[in-house]
Amino acid sequence: MSLVWMEALLPLGIIAGMLCVMGNAQYYMHKAAHGRPKHVGNDMWDVAMERRDKKLVEQAFAHIQK
Repeated sequence: MSLVWMEALLPLGIIAGMLCVMGNAQYYMHKAAHGRPKHVGNDMWDVAMERRDKKLVEQAFAHIQK
């Protein structure tokens, strides 16, 4: 019964491995298509999330100052 936690290691290892593979696959596909790695914070999603985060921080500070 003390080794039950080991049953979770295989699925967690598979999940972690697949996450690493997916990240590396995106990197190599973009590099193959464009000849260079993707710049961080340069696509529409990154820009939208940056705007959203800035708005949330400003709203939080506005509530603190009131």
